[in-house]
Parts: sequence; structure tokens; C-alpha cells
Amino acid sequence: MTTMRPAFDRELEELQQDILKMGSMVEQQIYNAVESLVKKDEKLARKVIEDDNIVDKMQHLIEDKCVKLIATQHPLAKDLRVIFTGVKIATDLERMSDNAVDIAKTTIRLLDQQYIKPLIDIPRMAQLTREMVRNALDAYINQDVKAAQRVCDTDDAIDKLYSQIFRELLVIMIEDPRTISQVTQLLFVSRFLERIADHATNLGEWIIYVVTGEKKELNN
Repeated sequence: MTTMRPAFDRELEELQQDILKMGSMVEQQIYNAVESLVKKDEKLARKVIEDDNIVDKMQHLIEDKCVKLIATQHPLAKDLRVIFTGVKIATDLERMSDNAVDIAKTTIRLLDQQYIKPLIDIPRMAQLTREMVRNALDAYINQDVKAAQRVCDTDDAIDKLYSQIFRELLVIMIEDPRTISQVTQLLFVSRFLERIADHATNLGEWIIYVVTGEKKELNN
């Protein structure tokens, strides 16, 4: 890496720490959103919704720091990629937060309903997505291409779970049309989790770009 001024080094490190903090909060939001759904916990669901404002502020802070770094330090080559990628990662994290909020809102809509089936695969799907986010952030800090690739590969397991949930819920709906409303809501939840996994895959792609300078489409 090109030798940088100590101040620039520190600012890049602060940027990485800000992204880690934002990622950690989003990961917790994903957990809380699905936990609120499983346990019908309205208070926890509303916390997820409220925390979205904090995540939004974190995104804006990261974007402002990136703009300042570009304007004041005039970075070149890999340093510029690191800053540019910081903006992209923050954007994907913010969208994950939005999806977690969507799940929390579904919790509130379904509070008074008895579930048509035990929620087993949706929590499994959520656990995998959270692991993807966590592993992507680790790969980002370590600039580990192989770890980033593994994050992208995990998306296949998410897609399989999503297809399984879709088929099972579709059968329930066909057998009992009275379940259509709740089936639709649960399908939305699984779709939101699938989107979170897609954004985590984006993180993996951006990490590979930072290290190699090549932007590869790994989310098929």
C-alpha cells in the first residue's frame, strides 16, 4: 500500500471502525426483528424500528467522512477504493436495516394472530444472514478475499431456504385459503431476509474490489 500521512492513516482507521459499529448494529437489528416475530414481542419490534434512525445517522456520518477524506487528502489508487467502498458498504448496511424494520412491522401486524405453523426455517434463515453480515465485516477489516468469497457462496444456502419456505407456505395457502393473509406476510419476511443476504453478498463483492481492483458480480 502507498505510504500515507499518519493523519490519513488514522482517519481511514476511524472510517473502518465506524463501518464496524454500523454493521454490528444492523446485525443486532436483524436478530431483534426475527426474535420479535418469533416471540410476538411488540416492544422489541418497535426498538428495531426506532434504531433505524440511528443507523441512518451512522450512514450519513460515514458518507460525510468519505467526502472529507477525498476532498482534503486527494487519495489515489487503493486508498481511493477503500473510501469509495466505505460509502457503498454503508449504503448496503442501511438497506439491511430497512429490511429489518420491514420484518419488525410484520411482527406488529401479526401480533393478534396464531401462527399457521411453527417458525423454524425463518429463524434459521435469519441466523445465516447474520453470519453473512458478520463474516463480511471481518473480511472487510482483514481485506480477506477468500473470506469475502465464502460470504458470497453462503447466499446459495439462503436461496435454498427461501425456496423451501416459499413452497411450504404456498401449500398451506392452497389447502386453506383462509391463511392467505398470514402466508403473504411470512413470505414477505423470508423475502426481506433474502434481500439482506443479497446485500451481504454485495459487501463481499466490494471487499474483493478493494483488494484486487476488480468488480465481480457474484450474486446470481
